[in-house]
Amino acid sequence: MPTAIVIDAIKTRRGLKWGVPAMLLAVPYALIAVYFRAQIDAGGPGWLNLLVLLCLWNALKLLLIGPISLLKLLAVRVREAVAHRRMTGTLLADDVEHFDEPILVSRHG
Repeated sequence: MPTAIVIDAIKTRRGLKWGVPAMLLAVPYALIAVYFRAQIDAGGPGWLNLLVLLCLWNALKLLLIGPISLLKLLAVRVREAVAHRRMTGTLLADDVEHFDEPILVSRHG
């Protein structure tokens, strides 16, 4: 399913920021569900109800991924900030003055 691919991509660290824009993809699914429902009401076949349910399920998944991705992004950024703060504190405690540049270690020294 295309929505499963989108949701899997959003669940990655780089994809978390795309959760809210992905919510917009729920609109076409909802419109398709409305169209199929209109076809059923106009005397269309009953099996279109399955497509209505499928479209609504996909729209719901895409609507929910936005807030979920924001919460996950917030948690990841807090975790990264804490790790950065701990690393900075450790380096300062070890009297390392310049830690922006990689430190080369000599095998002969």
